[in-house]
Amino acid sequence: MRDEEILIGSLMEESWLTLEQVAAACKVEPDWLVRHIDEGLFPHVESVAGIWRFSGTMLSRARRMRQLERDFDAVPELAALMADLLEEVDELRARLGRPG
Repeated sequence: MRDEEILIGSLMEESWLTLEQVAAACKVEPDWLVRHIDEGLFPHVESVAGIWRFSGTMLSRARRMRQLERDFDAVPELAALMADLLEEVDELRARLGRPG
């Protein structure tokens, strides 16, 4: 992995996105995210002083889940399960040093 890729990945993981920013990036209403958070489908999202904070990884998860729900009419729980599996595949590929 190149130093540049490590730096970009680290910067994205250290920056936080708000609920509104993630909703806009996913082209959903903020209520969609809140419902999914309440259902426990975003396990690593944090609330600090009443403000939701999303990492870059959670943004990717939200986009995948929204796409699965839209394209396959998947229920939120199934979309979350598929997002978990896709994240695992991405992690394994990264460990093997193979591109997606």
